Amino acid sequence: MKKPAKPHMSDIQIEYNHLYKEFDDIYHDAALNASLSASTFDILYGIFELGDGCLQRDICRTSCIPKQTINSAIRKMEVNGWIELRPGKGRSMQIFLTDTGRQIQQEKIYPVIQAENNALSVLSPEEWDQLILYHQKYAAALRSEFTKLRRKESQ
Repeated sequence: MKKPAKPHMSDIQIEYNHLYKEFDDIYHDAALNASLSASTFDILYGIFELGDGCLQRDICRTSCIPKQTINSAIRKMEVNGWIELRPGKGRSMQIFLTDTGRQIQQEKIYPVIQAENNALSVLSPEEWDQLILYHQKYAAALRSEFTKLRRKESQ
């Protein structure tokens, strides 16, 4: 069997991968600084974005974190008295912050969102539009390529 040729990593690819990992590290540090696990941080952040009464699947979708990870963190937050689960439509459970959860969100998540807003101000609205457009385009192309790769490996 012929050995596949070793692919080349461009400087752009290396730099982009580094930036991606740097963003991941920045948010990991933000969670640690807030004395929260990454998944708890993401849930509190997700509830801020989506609003009280959101669903677990919505948090999974916005945070890109697996359902099992979110589910176990939600259970811990419920035991700690930070959130309350209430029946929604069908079998879904809506997530609501308790007074304690709201206080923790205000203390730990609000400052992060304000810092993000401050950082966002270094780019113009036009620059942000372009940045988002290019990231979406790259993400779609990367997802397509990885789907092709998965199909090829399953043959």
